[in-house]
Amino acid sequence: MRSIRSFRREAFFVIVVLAGSIAASAQSRITLNVDASEAARGVIHISEKMTATPGRFAIFYPKWIPGEHSPTGTINNVANLHVSVNGQPIAWNRDNVEMFAFWLDVPKGANSVDIAFDDVEDPGTTHSGNLARIKWNRLVFYQRGVNQNKITVTSSLKMPTGWDFATALPVVTKTGDTAQYGPVDLEMFVDSPAIIGKYFRKVPLTNAGTLHEMDIAADSEDALNYTPEMLNGWKNLVTQAHLTYGGQHYNSYRFLLTLSDIGGSEGLEHHQSSEDGVGVNALKGGEPSIDLGDLLGHEYTHSWNGKYRRPAGLATPDFEKPMEGELLWVYEGLTEYMGYVLPTRAGLWTPEIFRETVAQDAAMMAQQAGRNWRPVADTARAVQFTYPSPRSWRNLRRGVGYYYEGGLVWLEADTLNRKNTNGRESLDDFLHDFHGGTTGPLVKPYTFNDVVAALNRVIPYDWATFLRQRIYDVKPDAPTGGITNGGWRLEYSSQPNVRMAGSEKERGYRNFFYSLGFYVGSDGTILDVKPDSPAYTAGLAPGMKLLGRNNQPYSNDALATVITAAATSNLPISLQADNGGVIGNYSMDYHGGLRYPHLIRTEGQADYISQIAAPKQ
Repeated sequence: MRSIRSFRREAFFVIVVLAGSIAASAQSRITLNVDASEAARGVIHISEKMTATPGRFAIFYPKWIPGEHSPTGTINNVANLHVSVNGQPIAWNRDNVEMFAFWLDVPKGANSVDIAFDDVEDPGTTHSGNLARIKWNRLVFYQRGVNQNKITVTSSLKMPTGWDFATALPVVTKTGDTAQYGPVDLEMFVDSPAIIGKYFRKVPLTNAGTLHEMDIAADSEDALNYTPEMLNGWKNLVTQAHLTYGGQHYNSYRFLLTLSDIGGSEGLEHHQSSEDGVGVNALKGGEPSIDLGDLLGHEYTHSWNGKYRRPAGLATPDFEKPMEGELLWVYEGLTEYMGYVLPTRAGLWTPEIFRETVAQDAAMMAQQAGRNWRPVADTARAVQFTYPSPRSWRNLRRGVGYYYEGGLVWLEADTLNRKNTNGRESLDDFLHDFHGGTTGPLVKPYTFNDVVAALNRVIPYDWATFLRQRIYDVKPDAPTGGITNGGWRLEYSSQPNVRMAGSEKERGYRNFFYSLGFYVGSDGTILDVKPDSPAYTAGLAPGMKLLGRNNQPYSNDALATVITAAATSNLPISLQADNGGVIGNYSMDYHGGLRYPHLIRTEGQADYISQIAAPKQ
């Protein structure tokens, strides 16, 4: 979940993290007992014992969370905080500048402090009445200034009666509703969340060797049911990932899947698991299942690209040091691309879904007004505020362009490799070189120059210029070379794009961006407007609410009918809108009909797009 130029660093370092190991040089030890018996109502009770030294002593609450790329630590969820030594309360004081740091005065002779607090979660974030996601970074303090791999954590988790759980942490025992976990360092602890739930199913995805498991917590028993075809796709996802990357960097892997319309969505990567939170009907087919295939492929890819190979600026020693997001076009952009490729190769997506998704991304990036002033690299450097960027005027702001445009750049690199070698080499060869091998959980940081060198090992090319022009320069045109090199072209027609239509149905909005130039909610509220579009020229803006004709309620379907009719008429399209109580009429001289993006086959050229989507043997 989505700076300074880290690729200029000359230092190259490797951090080794072994699950279940206790570093001999550990500087701090934590014993953590988590009582999640009230998780269903959003309250978790924590008691913690931490080694300490007498005198002035600082503790820290995780602030910069791996995978979130921002200072998203939920410090405001900490309540009822108490610190004691040998049963006697001691005072704590929050730092005046760093709100996540707390100062203690530890008495002479003491070698530990006891910390107790509650984690209180907002409704619809991490829990429902039947399940919860247990995010350890929200449930622990650690000694400030000590590297995360120098702190050992031994933990336990108490669940509501009758609930089950799954986590990548090593399970020592389970007695009743309480599980005891073996010691790991703080980095691995935070990287190994748990899910708990009343309705639970553990689905093995491999018959032998490394454990791969789909762990499902749902809001109902019925929601747990999946089809044989879906199970086969999940198993194929594991197979295709291993064939694509050539190895693994985990000791076991668990897809932590939560199915709830109440508990909130989630998509967060970890070395040996992924948090995949979707709606309660995600296993029932249609767009929710397509979205799930995307999510599973994306977060699973992150085990290789993001957790194992990580930009140097994101490989920080603790949860206080700010992260540098410049290379997120690799971390997230390449993962976005492979998050489309792997579910297609696995059979969770059809080739048509793959092409329609690429067409949707290409059209969306081509229509980004923000690309005229802002390079992709800036959206990555500014990740702290591009993630929560408001929906209004996002087309002009540009948002998280390193995801979708980054994906298009990697598609272009893939097809360029294939085209220049007549199909003998591909991006898969780069993935084998850059992400391959088999190890336990391992962080191997990289720089821009490392990426360029690995690409050149596949085929010699001026990859540095290729990447800089597309990522670091302001480019009015979207990078659609991957489509044209792949034997296809981007065109628009009145036929709905399958992915767009499914998304509109699920999320209740309508995309008129490629015709009038705006998105609109089901209630008629305009969500975003593209500058220089007919809607913008007419004076419409985000936040205005479209009104129906003749005092009738607004309807997106009715507007679609009007746009279609205008294609064979000389009359302008006239809309009425409420702008904060001021009712106005807005006229658009548009006659192009409804327009949706698609990939159209270019005859006589090699079809590398289909080759990319085909399963590896």
